[in-house]
Amino acid sequence: MTASGDQLPPAAGAYEIDQAASTVRFDTRAMFGLLPVRGTFAIGHGCITVADPAEESSVHVAVEAGSFESGNRQRDEHVRSSHYLDVARHPEFVFRSQRLERSVAEAILYGELTVCGVTQPIAVALGTVTCEGKRMTASGTATIDRYAFSITKAKGMTGRRLKITLEVVAHR
Repeated sequence: MTASGDQLPPAAGAYEIDQAASTVRFDTRAMFGLLPVRGTFAIGHGCITVADPAEESSVHVAVEAGSFESGNRQRDEHVRSSHYLDVARHPEFVFRSQRLERSVAEAILYGELTVCGVTQPIAVALGTVTCEGKRMTASGTATIDRYAFSITKAKGMTGRRLKITLEVVAHR
């Protein structure tokens, strides 16, 4: 994991993700790429385990599928429905990391994301990771192809690819 500025990297140990302080944002396009669509999902629960060496660190997080919020009630209800995310059958998206690769320029967290019962590999580019006492904050980005998760209906309603931006707060 990378540290920003003059701060030390997080101490080794388990950190519980603070659902209320963490955000999962998405950006995509609708109407066949003409209109931007932005919104959020809520984190249900999760844990970050910081290891020494950092490359052995791990993340496990569940995102509440039913928390999809784009600011358009009709779209939000359709996305939550059985025609799209089917939140009644698949209430969570789950990410489990497999490895962390670091270089001087970047840190990438590789893992698997399960959405609607389909599991696919995903890479999360880590931004800043800072620690203040027992509080850690981390940011990251990933791009998700919804077709890879067999979510192919409503092609004009939301774009095929979603840019995900994570701002995670966790405590020891």
